[in-house]
Amino acid sequence: MPRRLVDVPGYPPFWIAGAVSALGSQFTTLAVQILTAVTLSASATEVGLVNAARWLPYLLFGLVAGVLVDRCRRKPLLVVTDLARAAVLTAVPLLYAVDRLGIPALCLCLFVFGVLSLLFEAAHQSFVPQLVPENLLGPGYARLEQAGAVSTSAGPLLASALIKAVGAPLAVLVDALSYVASGLLLLSVKAPDPPPAGVQRRGLAAELRAGVAWVYRHRTLAPMALTSHAMLLFNTMVSTVFAVFALRELKIGSLGLGITYACGGIGAVIGGALSTRVARRLDVGTTLIAFRLLAAVAWLPLVLAVRGPWALPATALAFFALWVAIGIGSPVELSYRQAVTPDRLRGRMNATIRSCNWGMVAVGAPIGGALADAVSYRFALWIGLSGALAQALLLAASRTRRARTADGLQPAAAT
Repeated sequence: MPRRLVDVPGYPPFWIAGAVSALGSQFTTLAVQILTAVTLSASATEVGLVNAARWLPYLLFGLVAGVLVDRCRRKPLLVVTDLARAAVLTAVPLLYAVDRLGIPALCLCLFVFGVLSLLFEAAHQSFVPQLVPENLLGPGYARLEQAGAVSTSAGPLLASALIKAVGAPLAVLVDALSYVASGLLLLSVKAPDPPPAGVQRRGLAAELRAGVAWVYRHRTLAPMALTSHAMLLFNTMVSTVFAVFALRELKIGSLGLGITYACGGIGAVIGGALSTRVARRLDVGTTLIAFRLLAAVAWLPLVLAVRGPWALPATALAFFALWVAIGIGSPVELSYRQAVTPDRLRGRMNATIRSCNWGMVAVGAPIGGALADAVSYRFALWIGLSGALAQALLLAASRTRRARTADGLQPAAAT
């Protein structure tokens, strides 16, 4: 059995594919914010609607995606969805070039992109246990998180420079090219990917119920999942309002926005590097609770920020601390979820949790934008921080505090 990830056949190109597409995604993330708030002069509510469009498919189709992933081979699905995402993103600069890119068209492009991303991510998370032996599952997820974190560090600065040089619409093309590269790398991965064995096709509704029941009746997965839904809801309210707040009230500019996101990436790199070590010392439950609390409190410098020389350091500190916490906690949660779930249910488990998580983004983004327009930016930020803190305290009081790495060795973990 391999003792190092570099010795696992197929893992290096799989990791590189994730790193390449993660870097490209930073260009689209920043470009869409600038494109919406500046180029298209959108209100905070419209910014929220654009952000929601990308994540609405998770709310609408997430559970169905899990059933589909559990019914088919995962590698072909990964390749096809990567190449299709490249085609969809290419439409954004083309529409802008012919003066047809408005808020509705941008929302439509991001909605289709979200459908493809939903399928890709459900298959991606479920493919890792096929690729990596169980003894390397935690480090395998941590290295994937680190790849994304490194991209988050360098990507925003590169993106802000490119946006300044060629404009936000053309910057989206970089992400399209990254998905082409990722799809070709995934095509080269040599790993076992047999047709799903032992899948009982009992009908779509029955398979959906089985996945949902596994997650929400599990003694530790249920509170972990429910509080993560709340965390995404309130964090999205903050992050949606942040872009408009930072550009229009704090006046940190697109470069300041890029620096802030880059500091978040640096925090994620550090968190990912510490994740395995922290989990060994604290075990699963304590690690998740401690760093959910840190992630909630991390928003405080942003909420208190005012225009002036300290505005950028405050936003950068908030994103740095937030992503240190996420970088440590996320791989621990991901590896725990895979370890306690049978392979036949992993696609549905991942899709159930991710669909509700990212569905909360589709809900939180317009709510945050509407609160900012109706009351104030700072009011919406305070609501988001308070909700994030509340979900962390609820997790601390739940059965998740007793979650242990050894739970993965106990097949009868549900109640």
